Amino acid sequence: MMDPRSYNLGAEGDAIYAELIALHEGLSEEESAALNARLVLVLANALARPEEIRLAFAVASRGAEATAPRSG
Repeated sequence: MMDPRSYNLGAEGDAIYAELIALHEGLSEEESAALNARLVLVLANALARPEEIRLAFAVASRGAEATAPRSG
């Protein structure tokens, strides 16, 4: 099973992050929240593995510290 706490984007991680932030530029808080909700559903559909989606939900609900890269 995939561990959503791991970072698999490699060198593309920073670029993906920048693109995600750019998606939200100029949006109101409500529009940004709606975009995030749509994005979650699109990515969940692409993942298409309910057990991994639920694991990702659990990790995300614990907060940012749960998704920070681990040293060592």
